[in-house]
Amino acid sequence: MSLYFYLSVTVLALLLFFPVSKLIWVLSVRRMQKKLDRPLLDSELRGQRFRASLIALLVSLAFAWLFNLRLLGGASHG
Repeated sequence: MSLYFYLSVTVLALLLFFPVSKLIWVLSVRRMQKKLDRPLLDSELRGQRFRASLIALLVSLAFAWLFNLRLLGGASHG
């Protein structure tokens, strides 16, 4: 695999990370607020943001890898 492939994966993952992280964070905060029936504390919000960032990192990297593999490397793999 070429340098262009890895660069493409990195750029796409970075572009996807922020909106995916925000989406995961908002959904998890809303779910937790509904479950607890109260607004979340700052420490709970920070915990949810950290959790959302980790999940978004994994999802963004996996999607970017698979997308670029299909788009750029799919023809060479048969």
